[in-house]
Amino acid sequence: MKSRNALLSVLAAGTLAFAGASLAQDTAGQAPPPIVTVRGVPPTAPQIAPPPSFEQLSGGGKWITQEQADAYPPLANDFLNASHGAERIGKTQYEAWVKHLQ
Repeated sequence: MKSRNALLSVLAAGTLAFAGASLAQDTAGQAPPPIVTVRGVPPTAPQIAPPPSFEQLSGGGKWITQEQADAYPPLANDFLNASHGAERIGKTQYEAWVKHLQ
């Protein structure tokens, strides 16, 4: 029984020594990782046309519908916000949205 424990101890010590030497060889002689510098700039913001008048978008009506808002893409994209979740935009809502746009 004692010889088994001694053999196990010698085997464990040998394995640890081999693993340590192997690990030391893996890291020794390697160059440090390269320094990477990324240089770039974000793209410029797209230029949008000034907003048309309320009368132009509404076709002379009291409201701007989603279909009418499609004529001015920024308003079409922000229709739910400008209309406060409604199906149409009134003149006061449109003017407030235009102020927020600028």
